[in-house]
Amino acid sequence: MDSFEGIFEFVAVAESGGFSAAAKKLNCSTSHVSRQVSRLEERLGSRLLARTTRQISLTENGEFYYQQCKQLVTGLQQANEQLSQQQYQLSGTLRVSAAGGFAESYIAPALMEFAKQHPELNIEIDFNSRLVNFVEDGIDFAIRYGELNDSNLIARKLISRSMMVVASPEYLKTYGIPNHPNQLKSHRCIIANNDHWAFNIDGTKQSVKVTGNWRSNNANVVREACEQGLGIAYMPESTFTESIKQQKLVPLLDSYCIKGATSWIVYQNKQFMPLRARLAIDFLLERFAKW
Repeated sequence: MDSFEGIFEFVAVAESGGFSAAAKKLNCSTSHVSRQVSRLEERLGSRLLARTTRQISLTENGEFYYQQCKQLVTGLQQANEQLSQQQYQLSGTLRVSAAGGFAESYIAPALMEFAKQHPELNIEIDFNSRLVNFVEDGIDFAIRYGELNDSNLIARKLISRSMMVVASPEYLKTYGIPNHPNQLKSHRCIIANNDHWAFNIDGTKQSVKVTGNWRSNNANVVREACEQGLGIAYMPESTFTESIKQQKLVPLLDSYCIKGATSWIVYQNKQFMPLRARLAIDFLLERFAKW
């Protein structure tokens, strides 16, 4: 491999007409270029460049060697460009684990657009809130919401969303309007991931235990049950946007709701990640950067 050292520098000098110009082209020092070319000449046992105080020119052997090396360098550059293009023509299977209405309504459409950009790529999305084994399940990354406990994983913040308490007009007409989070204890609440709801009460984060006769870990099902008057729901605001516009649901307890509930992109801490996963993660981070 040592015999290849200096070839790029020599070709750059031959094409630019000097060591300084070649160094600028290669983004390195002039002394490095001069040293590499001198070592190349020593290994070949032949003078390639005729040096004077005013100019540098190719010797007869240098001209012959330049013509041969030029083809090699050009071929290598073309190979690198073709490889880069092939890398971005993603293939294989991207496996994503996701959960919640946000993932269904926003992450999935975003990945559909990513799939259009890479038609040779297969994408599998598993909508499941369970803890996944990234190795055994072959998951490239997961979309998760809330607090994360596994320190062995890398978590990158995707978005922060405000929480919102809602109920249907029919429910409020029947059971009344709660004016404080503690009053939720006597209401029917639709439970999603847990039955302890966090609120800002008197400047501190406090938990209120709620009960109800409807439970689901699917955000769309929770929203539908809430619209049907089965109880009060508490989830990220974006889950209820359309329902509120259509006056199917009414916001409650706004001043008490937690702000900035976070959704994360989570993946295994490993040295090498498939290009398809890296690009998909970067795509999602850029897409939701201004959420």
